[in-house]
Amino acid sequence: MLHEMAQWITDTIFDMGYFGIFLLMCIESSFIPFPSEIVLIPAGYLASKGEMNITLIMFSSLMGSILGALINYFGALYVGRKFLLKYGKYILVSHETLEKMETFFKKHGAISTFNGRLIPGVRQLISIPAGLSRMNLKIFIIYTSLGALIWSAVLVVLGYIIGENQALISEYLSQIITVTLAFVGILISLYIFRHKKRNTT
Repeated sequence: MLHEMAQWITDTIFDMGYFGIFLLMCIESSFIPFPSEIVLIPAGYLASKGEMNITLIMFSSLMGSILGALINYFGALYVGRKFLLKYGKYILVSHETLEKMETFFKKHGAISTFNGRLIPGVRQLISIPAGLSRMNLKIFIIYTSLGALIWSAVLVVLGYIIGENQALISEYLSQIITVTLAFVGILISLYIFRHKKRNTT
């Protein structure tokens, strides 16, 4: 039933064209869980048929992803942070915890945001600690954009090449997620190694 509902939403908003893609990706990147696969893979397929322009798909997706991420960022900054400062002690989130989070994102916010945008299930959530910790907005937007652009490109190309073959899409998507997680793991390992090496010199 949830799949049918999601499909109905996608079909309805796709009638709006590129603005529909923008809107769906904004929803996907905000606090409402919505799988980007059911938006961008069909869009890639339509591009392969000449019914949509792949550049405009990517632009609409990127702008929607940024706006959705900013909704989470500013929501966490102006609502979540004030709430935690006032009531955090009742849910075991002290001022010291927020200060540690802020220090962490000042040092490692760029790599955390970039990697987070590539991990399913974390993509939407990474904007929240970034906002809570008052991460530099310019850096947040840059690395959110890079991560979102790569993930969107993967899904659009997948739809462009494979089309409507659901079995192949499921198979390749699973492989892509595995490769992406491995890539993120390598990036984190290299980052930690470089950071430790810098601290010892």
